[in-house]
Amino acid sequence: MRTKTALIHGGKTTDPLTGAVTPAIYQTSTYKQDGIGNLRDGYEYSRTANPTRTALETLIADIEGGARGFAFASGMAAISTILMLMKSGDHVIVGSDVYGGTYRVFNRVFQSLGLEASFVDTSDAAAVREAVQPNTKMIYVETPTNPLLNVTDMRSVRDIATEADVLFVVDNTFMTPYFQNPIEFGADYVLHSATKYLGGHSDVVAGLVVARTEELGERLAFLQNSVGAVLGPQDSFLVVRGIKTLAVRMEEIETNALALVEFLTSHEAISRVLHPSIAGETAKQVHLSQARGFGGMIAFDVGSAEAAETVVAKTNYFTLAESLGAVESLISVPARMTHASIPAERRAELGITDGLVRISVGLEDVNDLIEDLEQALAALTTITS
Repeated sequence: MRTKTALIHGGKTTDPLTGAVTPAIYQTSTYKQDGIGNLRDGYEYSRTANPTRTALETLIADIEGGARGFAFASGMAAISTILMLMKSGDHVIVGSDVYGGTYRVFNRVFQSLGLEASFVDTSDAAAVREAVQPNTKMIYVETPTNPLLNVTDMRSVRDIATEADVLFVVDNTFMTPYFQNPIEFGADYVLHSATKYLGGHSDVVAGLVVARTEELGERLAFLQNSVGAVLGPQDSFLVVRGIKTLAVRMEEIETNALALVEFLTSHEAISRVLHPSIAGETAKQVHLSQARGFGGMIAFDVGSAEAAETVVAKTNYFTLAESLGAVESLISVPARMTHASIPAERRAELGITDGLVRISVGLEDVNDLIEDLEQALAALTTITS
């Protein structure tokens, strides 16, 4: 089954009771047993399993090519549950410019519980290898990263993880299963903030994880049930519905994004534009070797916090908001929004400048988007003049 077909026909999304082509919303907390321990289809209590959530979990497992899928109440709930695979004293290698919420949960939550973390540029395989310690138990990467869109060679990291006998975890939110499947390149767990492209309509908060093997799945299933940060049936239904249109949305979003990259790279007010399609030749080739597209996330630098604030205030079709991956185009300033939890000096080291603007390209007419950015950028002449 090819990817476009799997998005619609994968998993167990047809209701087995009635034949409904969309999953039923089982708004229930518990299930009648036909005797003590005699469960119907294994359903006992909705924290452990719910048929609507099962529809989503089997679907994401199918389209990521893994053994088992898991749905959580948010992307951060998914990440936190993954980190609960670790114990006090364990060490994790983490990509240096990950999402600010990921940085925060490592630095301010799990480190206080005894987990050690080293933040490393995972696009540099030698740096990753050098960071491995005797107590290293996991390598955690985003590719491309948020917000600098740096590319990590998943094959190289897989080889390092295999040699060190550690878990390899990939956040695939930016690329989605339509453009990239990290399990093909050795990832043990793949996670998504399903709030973003998979839901796709800014109407749900959710997180998903796919385990490569049944054994890895059993480890996470225990934690999902024990900790209980599960996704409810209404939201599970919405994410299944969103996934069905993922292919057509991602294709159109990417078309729009490539046109915007061309416009932005030629604009005199912008000092740099970040997108996998215009990464250095080596990074671009690595990306193309493991992904089927470039995606819809773009970052560009207008030089100062004042200039960035002007641009985001002047746009009409780009909504100033946290999040990404929706049908509407979104715009943000990472240093003051999604990555504000990272200390200023650390942001400066990474290149997350005060003038960096991040856009999530939507499905509007691309000419309207270009004209909108053009008039917003034109307002910068009043700052420089």
